[in-house]
Amino acid sequence: MQFDPKQLATKEVYKLLTGSVVPRPIAWVSTLSEEGDLNLAPFSFFTVASRQPPMLCISIGPGVGEREGTVKDTLTNIRSQEEFVINIVPSALGNPMQKSSENLPSEVNEFEAANLTPIDSSIVKPKRVKESPIQMECKLNQIIQLGTDHLVIGEMVLYHIEEDYYLGNYKVDFEKLRPLGRLAGNYSESTEFFTLPR
Repeated sequence: MQFDPKQLATKEVYKLLTGSVVPRPIAWVSTLSEEGDLNLAPFSFFTVASRQPPMLCISIGPGVGEREGTVKDTLTNIRSQEEFVINIVPSALGNPMQKSSENLPSEVNEFEAANLTPIDSSIVKPKRVKESPIQMECKLNQIIQLGTDHLVIGEMVLYHIEEDYYLGNYKVDFEKLRPLGRLAGNYSESTEFFTLPR
């Protein structure tokens, strides 16, 4: 079988892509509005963009459902404040993460809605998620519009990790972290690790 994306609806192509590019890590992005409102939302179009300087990227699409055709608060806040924090989502925080993904009004604080604790960052103004064991403070490098979506590239200016999740020698304890990923509309939990023979 083969599919020509020009012959398909956007949603149909999206289903093929998100069912094939798996598992995708989740960036739990915290931002701050011009008015000082806290915002928190997950994005699974997320990866490392550069090693030196260290840069991360997330792709933010347009609003969906009842907010179809609108710009997501995360993108609006990053554009205006040029700062954000990427919090990593272990499986234990799956339900609060899911709660923060709901289409809530802009003035609603997702930290409160998901019963999470905002804590000060050291360099940027947006808050970190205290319950997340890994948080990366970022300053905006650039935003590139790609079709209907916006690729946000941020330079990581400070990395936080709970000591219990740090193995030493700059390595993360994945077995303890058990990070969540996306598989199409479902989630995956990384619990088994192995190496392949060279």
